[in-house]
Amino acid sequence: MSRSHLVSPPLHSPNGFSTSQCGSPSFSGLRSYLLPPSESAEKLTRNWTRAASGSVYGLAGSIFLLYSGPILAVVFLAIASLIIGGEKELQLKKTGKYPRFQLRTFPILVDGPFGVVSAAEFIGICFFVVFVLWAVYGYTLQNLNLLSELQVPPDLKGIVMLELSGLRFGSIGLYCLAFLFLPITRGSVLLSIIDIPFEQATRYHVWLGHLTMFVFTLHGLFYLIAWGLQGRLLHEILEWRDYGVANLPGVISLLAGLLMWVTSLSPVRKKQFELFFYTHQLYIVFVIFMALHVGDFIFSIAAGGIFLFMIDRFLRFCQSRRTVDVISTTCLPCGTVELVFSKPANLRYNALSFIFVQIRELSWLQWHPFSVSSSPLAGKNHVSVLIKVLGEWTAKLKSNVLDITSAEGEKELPNQSCSKITASVEGPYGHELPYHLTYENLILVAGGIGISPFLAILSDVLHLTKQGKPCVPKNILVIWAIKKSDELPILFTLDAESICPHFSEKLDLQVCVYVTRESDPPLEEGKFYKGISSSMSPPSKGSCMSVLVGTGNRVWSGVYVILSMVGFAILMALLDIFYINPMNIVSWWYKGLLFVGCMFSSMIIFGGPVIYLWHLWEKRILDVEESADARKDDALQHSASVYITQENLVPKDRAVSRSMYYGTRPNFEEIFTSESERWGNVDIGVIVCGPETLQSSVARECSGKVLVLVLLPTSKASASPEDRTRKKKKRGAIPEPRERKRNQRNFLCSRVSLVPTLLAGNSVSTSKDSFLAFWGCFSPWELHK
Repeated sequence: MSRSHLVSPPLHSPNGFSTSQCGSPSFSGLRSYLLPPSESAEKLTRNWTRAASGSVYGLAGSIFLLYSGPILAVVFLAIASLIIGGEKELQLKKTGKYPRFQLRTFPILVDGPFGVVSAAEFIGICFFVVFVLWAVYGYTLQNLNLLSELQVPPDLKGIVMLELSGLRFGSIGLYCLAFLFLPITRGSVLLSIIDIPFEQATRYHVWLGHLTMFVFTLHGLFYLIAWGLQGRLLHEILEWRDYGVANLPGVISLLAGLLMWVTSLSPVRKKQFELFFYTHQLYIVFVIFMALHVGDFIFSIAAGGIFLFMIDRFLRFCQSRRTVDVISTTCLPCGTVELVFSKPANLRYNALSFIFVQIRELSWLQWHPFSVSSSPLAGKNHVSVLIKVLGEWTAKLKSNVLDITSAEGEKELPNQSCSKITASVEGPYGHELPYHLTYENLILVAGGIGISPFLAILSDVLHLTKQGKPCVPKNILVIWAIKKSDELPILFTLDAESICPHFSEKLDLQVCVYVTRESDPPLEEGKFYKGISSSMSPPSKGSCMSVLVGTGNRVWSGVYVILSMVGFAILMALLDIFYINPMNIVSWWYKGLLFVGCMFSSMIIFGGPVIYLWHLWEKRILDVEESADARKDDALQHSASVYITQENLVPKDRAVSRSMYYGTRPNFEEIFTSESERWGNVDIGVIVCGPETLQSSVARECSGKVLVLVLLPTSKASASPEDRTRKKKKRGAIPEPRERKRNQRNFLCSRVSLVPTLLAGNSVSTSKDSFLAFWGCFSPWELHK
C-alpha cells in the first residue's frame, strides 16, 4: 500500500512542544517506530523503504517484505524440501566409543522457572534476553541523541524521555510478536523441517508470551505515566487519530493481552482452566486492535507469523467440523475412560502422536490434548486415547459413558449404536518418526496416567517384534509410579502374549511398579480389579477423522499454504490499485484493518478451494482403499479385544517380568546403574512421561552424571534402609539395585526432544481438569553410557 502522508504521532508537552517538529514527514515515523537500534540496520531500513515505497505495494509492502518476507521464504523452501525429500527414514542409533554431546538434546537446566531446558534452548533464551537488553541500550542512546537534536527544554526532558521509551518498548514488543505465533502453528512446516513437534514448541510460545506482554506492558505504562504528568491521561486514552497511532485501539489491545497474560499464569491456569481457555480467545481482539492501533505498515513487522497461524487455524477449523464416530467407550475401575475413534486408513500417526478432542455434549469450545494409547499397527481404522477422571469435564465424560452402557444393557442390543457422545478431533500431531524404535534398549518412566503413551509404544514394539522388523528395541524396562493399586488395570489392558506369542524369546520386557501411597498390597490381590463397563458403536461411512491436517499430506498442505500466501499478495495489490489509491485512503487504522482483512480473505478465497479439493481427494482414497464393511469388522475386532471382564483382568502375561514395590518411590540413580551393568556397553533411550517433578528427578540424575563425568569424581548413592524395608512384594527378574562403586561407569544423558509432557506443566493448555490426562504425552531423553 502506498503512503503519501506518513507522519510521526506528536509527543505532546504542556507547552505544545512536539517531537514531530523534527525530521522529514516521510521518514520521521520510520525513525520513531521501525528503525532497529543500530546505525547499520537503520541505514539498511531507510534505503530499503525508499527503494520499495514507490512500488504497487507501497511502504507497507516493503516493510512486510523486509521483516516478514524471510519467514515466508523459509516456509516456501521448507515445503519444497519436504515434498522433494519425501518421507524421513528411521535410522537406528549407533553406539559410539565415547558419550555423545548434543546441544539440542543435552539438559543444562533442570529446576527453575523454565522447567527442564536443553543446551540449545538455553542458548535461545540467552539470545532473546541479550536482544532485548541490546535493544533497550541502543534505543536509550538514540533517545538521548534525539533529545539533544530536538533541543527539548529541561523541564520537559523527563516527559519526552518517558514517551520515547514507551515508543521504543513498543518496537521491541513488535519484534517479539513476530515470533509469538510461530510455535503454536500446530501443522507448521517450520517446526517439521527442524523436527520440533508442536507440543514442545508450545512452551516456546509461553516464554515468548511472557516476554512480549512484559515489554508491551512497559510500553503502555510509560505512556500512561507521561500522559498523567501532563494532565492529558483521559484525553489521550480515548483519542482515535486518523494520522498516526490511534491510542484507544492500543488500550483495548493491551487490556486483552493483559487478561490473557494474567489468566495464563500457572496458579490461575491450573485452578481455573476454563477462565484461562476462554480469555485466551481474546487473541483475536488483541491482533485486530493491534492493527488498528499502529496501522498497516507497522503491523506488517509482525504479520508474517500471525498470517501463518491464521492459515493453520483455518485448516484446523475445517478438520474439526467433522463429527467423528466413537467406536467404543471403556470405563476402567480406577476412573480412567478409553475412547476409540474411527480414522481413515490413509491418516498416519505413530505411538508418539497426540490428538485434540472435543466432546460437544460437554463443551462446544473446549479442546483437550491426549496422547494416543494405541499402536497404528494394532488397526489402521481406529485410534484410542486414555482419559483419567480428575475434574468436571472428565467426570461428565465418565458419566456419559456409564449412561450409554446402562442404556445398552436395558435395550439388550449390544451391537446397536446408541452413542450419546458427539466428538470432533484435531490431529494427529507430534513427532513424525517413531524415535522410540531407534534404540535397542529402552527405559520407560511413567507417572500415573503417563503410562498411556507407553502402552502404545509397547504395542508398537510387540507388533514389530512379531513382524521381525530390524529397528525394534530388544530390552525394555518400564518404571511406573502410581498412587494407589487400583490404577493397575490400565497396565493390564495390554495383553502382550496375544499380540506376539512367545515374544520373550526376542524381547526382554520387564515392568517395575511403585505404589507410593500404599504400604502393603491388598489383602486379596485381584479383588480391586472390578468389572469394566464397555459400549460399542459401529462406525458409519464418512464419519471418521479427517485427513485435513497440516502434518498430513505434504503436497496438499504445501499447496494450501503457498496459494494462501500468493493470494495475499494478489489481494494487497488489487486493493491498493483499485481502492486505496483511487479513493485516497490515508487513515492509518483503516488501512491496518484492510491489511488484516486481506490476510483473512486470502486463506478463504485462495486456500479454501484447495481444502475442498483435498477433501474430495480424501473421499476418493477412502472409497478405493476400504469399504464400510472392512471398517466395521476392524471396529468389532477392536471392541472385542478391549472388552475385559473381571476374570481376565488379572495379568496373564507370565513372560513379562513384573516387580511390585509398595510405599516407596523409584531411585533412578540405582536403577540406571543396575540396568547399565546388566545390559552392557550400549546406548539406553530413556523416555519420561509424568508430572514436572518426575521429569526433573530423571533429568537431574542424568545431567548430574554428566557433570560428574566431566568435572568431579563419582559419588556413592544407594536406597535408604527405610526404603529397602518397605519394599514388600517382588515378582520377576528385575535385579536389586546395587550400590555404586567408586570407579563405576557413568551415563551421559541427552534429550531426543521435548514433547507433549511439557503440556502437563508449562503449556497454555493445562488445566486441573485434564492435568493428568496430559501426562498421556511424554518427554524423551537419551541416556548414553
